Amino acid sequence: MKVLRTPDSRFENLPDYPFAPRYADVDGLRMHYVDEGKGELVLLLHGEPSWSYLYRHMIPPLVDAGYRVVAPDLIGFGRSDKLPGIRDYSYERHVNWMRRFIETLGLDSINLFCQDWGSLIGLRVAAENEHRFARIALGNGGLPTGDQPMPKAFLNWQRFAKYSPYFPIGKIIQNGTVAELDRAVVAAYDAPFPSSKFKAAARAFPLLVPTQPDDPASEANRAAWQVFKEWQKPFMTMFSDKDPITRGGERHWQASVPGARGVRHVTIHGAGHFLQEEKGPELAESMIAFIAGT
Repeated sequence: MKVLRTPDSRFENLPDYPFAPRYADVDGLRMHYVDEGKGELVLLLHGEPSWSYLYRHMIPPLVDAGYRVVAPDLIGFGRSDKLPGIRDYSYERHVNWMRRFIETLGLDSINLFCQDWGSLIGLRVAAENEHRFARIALGNGGLPTGDQPMPKAFLNWQRFAKYSPYFPIGKIIQNGTVAELDRAVVAAYDAPFPSSKFKAAARAFPLLVPTQPDDPASEANRAAWQVFKEWQKPFMTMFSDKDPITRGGERHWQASVPGARGVRHVTIHGAGHFLQEEKGPELAESMIAFIAGT
C-alpha cells in the first residue's frame, strides 16, 4: 500500500503550536498525536479538513488545570500518514484506526471532546467501547444515519469536495469561522498538504457522511444511537450559534441521551463551525467545569 508522508519541514515554526510530535503505529500507518500534561485524560478529536493544530488554544489551559491531553491527527491529516486515493478511505476504516490508536496507547477513563468528523468517528468508537470512556462533550457534530435530510449547506459542501478542481484547505477553514484568520494561521492549516495528492482524505470525508438510509455506515451508526439512548455517563453539548450546518442539532442529543440530563450545556456565541479556532480557551474552561461536575 502506497503511503504519503508530509515532510517535517512543513511543520516548522507554526504559530502557537510548540508541541513535540509523537507517533503511534496503527495498522502499519504512522499516526501523529500531541500528548501533553499529566493527570486525568482528555482526548480531543478534530474533523475535516483540520488537524490537531485546531486545538492549540485548548491544550495549554487543560494542561494547566491538571489534565493529560491527547490530540491525534486522523489518518490522512496533519502529521499522520496519508493514503493517495479517495477510495482508500472509508468510515469504518477511520473508526477502526481510532479504536486501534486508543488501544495502542492504552487510553482509559477518557474525557472526550469531539467535533465535526471527530464526532462521527469518536461517538462510534465510544458507543462500541463504552468501558473506555468516562464522559463526552460534543461540539458542532453528530452521528448521522442517513434517515434524516441533510442541510442544503452540507449538500453543497459535499458537491464541492467531489467536483471542485480547487480545494484550498486553509481557506476552507477560514470560510468556517466568523473571525478573520491571520495568514500564518491559514498557512498552518495548509501545511500538511504540500500538493493535491495529499488531500485524498480531505476530499473523501464529505462523501463518507451517511446521507441515505442504505449508506454503508448507516446500520452501525443506528446501533451506536441505540447505545446513546441508554447512555448514563455525563454527556455535554457545546455547539456554536453561527454554524449553518450543525446549529440546533444539540437539542436532539440533549433530549435523547440520559447522561445529558442535568448537565449544564453551553452555547458558544460568535463562533462558526470551527469553534475551537475562535473560542478555544472558552471551550477549555467549559470542559474543565464539565469534568469537575460544576
